[in-house]
Amino acid sequence: MEIPISGLVYCSDDSDGHHSHKLYITSWDGRPVHVHAFSGVTSFDVGHSHEYAGVTAPAPSGVPHVHEYQTETTFNDGHTHFIRGRTGDAIPLPGGGHYHFFEGYTTVNGRQPHAHAYQGRTGNESM
Repeated sequence: MEIPISGLVYCSDDSDGHHSHKLYITSWDGRPVHVHAFSGVTSFDVGHSHEYAGVTAPAPSGVPHVHEYQTETTFNDGHTHFIRGRTGDAIPLPGGGHYHFFEGYTTVNGRQPHAHAYQGRTGNESM
């Protein structure tokens, strides 16, 4: 099964010499897509916590859906962690739009290997 997708690729040459590409999907199967910002603070474990922020992967608008997400935490106590998961279903907002709950555990890292719990809700949808 083929699903038509449209979008654009942004190519950058950063000042630090790294070359990167970002894919921005603008429609999925003929439907516009949207994303959500998310951020928060992990649980406090082994004497510290971490902050995180990111934007979910795109998902089609107007249909039941979830979003995948991933990001890296702030550098605290000599290390970072990675966060990766899938949101819950869309929850309508009274004035229009919707948000999603998310939760999970970071990857294990640190001098004393450990993980942190995290949870939150995304912001409202944005294109």
